[in-house]
Amino acid sequence: MIYWQLFLAFFIPNIVGYGGGPAIIPLIENEVVGRYGWMSSQAFAETLALANALPSPIATKMAGYIGYDVAGVPGSLIATFATVAPSLLLMLVALGTLYRYRESVKVKSMSQWVRPVVMTLMAYLTWRFLDQGLDTAGILHTAIIGGIAGVLLLATRVHPAFVVCFGLVYGALLLG
Repeated sequence: MIYWQLFLAFFIPNIVGYGGGPAIIPLIENEVVGRYGWMSSQAFAETLALANALPSPIATKMAGYIGYDVAGVPGSLIATFATVAPSLLLMLVALGTLYRYRESVKVKSMSQWVRPVVMTLMAYLTWRFLDQGLDTAGILHTAIIGGIAGVLLLATRVHPAFVVCFGLVYGALLLG
């Protein structure tokens, strides 16, 4: 039963989510934290931070880790497959259709409607993580991490992976 639940927990967000890993993270969080209770919100946030620090797509890394945490190696394989399968199937169907109608105004405008939805989902996720950071680390540490991260990302153009590593090191040294 746990394998079926793992499959559904990652298949459903990936089949209904559009826009890649960042767009489906709130959907995965709803399944993993809300529906099945395999992780706390804090553990999910830490898993997301670690997934962001490593190369490759976020969703597959998270699926592999969460699947392993819940049901070992078979769980990891099932969760990763459930993450990749919908994208593969939909990509094959969508690419054929989009290629056929690539010059259509409707197809071009459809892509413009996706951006605000993804932005809204990411803003919601950011708000939840900020609220959780304020609750667990406090306003001072959250402001320090957020301020330094903002400066590094906007002013110095440091790669985001290094910014995430900074946050992890800061948290380990001063909050752990």
